Amino acid sequence: MSLVIYFLILFLPFLVKAQPPDLTPHSTYKKSQEIFKAHVTYKKMSKEIAKRTLKNYLIELDPQKTYFLKNEILEWDSPSEKLLDEVVIEYKKGSFTTFEKIYSKMVQAIHRRHRLERDIAKSPLIKTHTSEFKDLNWADDETQLKTRLLKLKALQMEAAENLEFETKEQFLQRLEKRRSSREMKLRQDTPLNLKKQQLAYFLKALTSALDNHTVYFTPSEASQFMIQVQQRLFGIGAQLRDDLNGFTLVRLIDGGPAIREGKLKVGDRIIAVNHEPVVGMDITEAVQLIRGPKGTRVSLTILRESRDKESNKTDKFNIEIIRDEIVLKETRFESHSFPYGKGVIGHIRLFSFYQDPQHSSALDIKNAIEEMKEKHSIKGLILDLRSNAGGVLPQAVAVTGLFIKKGVVVSIKDSHGNIQHLRNFNANPVWDGPLIVLTNKGSASAAEIVAQTLQDYGRAFLAGDPSTWGKGSYQTFTLDTSHTYQVNPQGEYKVTRGLYYTVSGKSPQLTGAKVDIVIPGSLTASEIGEIQAKFPLKNDQISANFEDKLSDIHPFHRGKMMRHYKKGRQKILTTYLSFLEQLQKNSKERIANNPNYQNFLKEIRKDIFDPETIEKYGQNDLQLEESIHVMKDLILLIQEKEAQTLPSAA
Repeated sequence: MSLVIYFLILFLPFLVKAQPPDLTPHSTYKKSQEIFKAHVTYKKMSKEIAKRTLKNYLIELDPQKTYFLKNEILEWDSPSEKLLDEVVIEYKKGSFTTFEKIYSKMVQAIHRRHRLERDIAKSPLIKTHTSEFKDLNWADDETQLKTRLLKLKALQMEAAENLEFETKEQFLQRLEKRRSSREMKLRQDTPLNLKKQQLAYFLKALTSALDNHTVYFTPSEASQFMIQVQQRLFGIGAQLRDDLNGFTLVRLIDGGPAIREGKLKVGDRIIAVNHEPVVGMDITEAVQLIRGPKGTRVSLTILRESRDKESNKTDKFNIEIIRDEIVLKETRFESHSFPYGKGVIGHIRLFSFYQDPQHSSALDIKNAIEEMKEKHSIKGLILDLRSNAGGVLPQAVAVTGLFIKKGVVVSIKDSHGNIQHLRNFNANPVWDGPLIVLTNKGSASAAEIVAQTLQDYGRAFLAGDPSTWGKGSYQTFTLDTSHTYQVNPQGEYKVTRGLYYTVSGKSPQLTGAKVDIVIPGSLTASEIGEIQAKFPLKNDQISANFEDKLSDIHPFHRGKMMRHYKKGRQKILTTYLSFLEQLQKNSKERIANNPNYQNFLKEIRKDIFDPETIEKYGQNDLQLEESIHVMKDLILLIQEKEAQTLPSAA
């Protein structure tokens, strides 16, 4: 029995080391065929998919481009039409000969790397900057490869100078040990395991050739994926980026011990965990060291830029964090109110779309609004979906239903072209007054459904970054559930099954949800989003579904459902449209005349953006502050219009 779990979330899987999955050429072919059958777009191995898979395979084996030489992998990196035909024919026969050749070349490259490392040990290092390692090409020859390795080691040794608890010799030994560990994984201990590892890398390369959300997981990776989906991780609550000379904190997760204890800051660089250096370590290994049982302590050695920016120095110190369970509970959403006139403007910040036996995003928001109503007169409400990466699809429908009457919220179209509509059946919205949905480039998937549907119905204005992330696809994950989520020893996969569309028939795939009022934020200038993916799916559109005839419901049930559904339907509203031009003008002028905002905008356009910039200019959240001003304008404009329509006294 197989469980299919639907995902509407922007999610990058965390991968861990493991023994190779129990794959054979036959089972690999069978599993790849299942993936093709389920995928929304690609149904078979073609020359285009073969070309992508070959390039991905090379990157899977040598992601930092420190093993292969250009001339020895050129035929696979830039394959001829003849070779692509051969790969397709091989695949149809359940053969992976070409990929075996590439893998064999990687094993040879590992031997060469050993020789180069011996030479490097006797050579002077070459100073460089991490930016040089972005968008690398394959090395032309051994000399260029050796130079690259010398520069990489220089970066690592620069970080090693900040380690007081071991010598440089010990540090180099650790780097060598970690590199050898990965190479042993690639080479394996037996011919059979080597074959299995080759096939696992093929499946990884193939799935990422279809789109960036389709993924093959080895058994241990599948287990880790489920842990993350269930949001039951134990650690410090931080997201890391591998900067070669350490791991930089790029985000502190709300509610986690890292942000709760206030000791760490975004931008801190971790160079050791429990006094064990992590520079040069694979990021998955570093994260495993940081994670641990709830209540245990972990010591982090960090580097932090000195307050004196001109000195170009870093401060080094140890920080001890008590690990905890990282589950979004109270911090799944936040509720605030801002005084305005004789009432308040409400602010609901939703971080994800969640549901468990005790809580759900829709229920928590509903309770928060009702509690706000009991205490205050709400004049307007801001639903803040910034950096909300999605979550449970039914909750996207339920949250939308808090603000509209009955009607279609989202439609999903599967790989066979079948369309299913998900509806709100509640005719009594919790809030039907002025509404602004605040989004940014980090708003994705389920967040885009809510934002764009409320916009489609004319129920809300969208404000924030010009557009959202642009993830308009949904995925399913296979898992054997016969023994409490027992993972298939051959591995599992997550596959993109289709696209979703809001009631207008538009999908935010690639384009994102376009805002009505642009209010720049810290992500506005960032080059992020679905359009940055290597192989993104194309945008698509279906017919609008404002006039819902329940066409996807079986005729036997359609009549009965229509009787309950036809009254209290949400109509397309034009209530606020006449105010839009004035709101845009006012907001633009306020931002232009705000020195703090203008300095902030200059900062976010820089190549290196300091995440703490917002605080430097006297505001905790300029984007939110401006959205509140827009709401105040909207309330005033509504009041003025109502006053004009009131009958005058005789």
